[in-house]
Amino acid sequence: MNDDRSATITIGGQEYPLILTTLATKEIGKRYGGLENLGERLMKAENFALALEEINYLIVLLANQTILRHNFVNPNDKKELLTAEYVELFTEPHELATYKTAITECMFKGTQRHIESEEKPGKNKQGG
Repeated sequence: MNDDRSATITIGGQEYPLILTTLATKEIGKRYGGLENLGERLMKAENFALALEEINYLIVLLANQTILRHNFVNPNDKKELLTAEYVELFTEPHELATYKTAITECMFKGTQRHIESEEKPGKNKQGG
């Protein structure tokens, strides 16, 4: 996994990297209509319980991407997927801001494009 494309949160004393994969992007698209609608949906949550539910959904989805990758590559060493119930039991509401920041960071890093320019000999290069 490319660590510069993830954000990490701690739940129950264990760190979980959040990563935006194509699979996760498809799931977000089904639920929210696309990544562009996600932020608006989180900000306009009608009540606190709904906001917690949405953040919980995203944490489980994004944290499980790393576990799913591990399980795919290591079929004889499978790890258990994170569940919504586990996240709810081992987190506290005051951690909400930290989780929202990590989710946003993960989304930003996952959609960020890395563009590199190749240096080409041209008119600005001095020849010898």
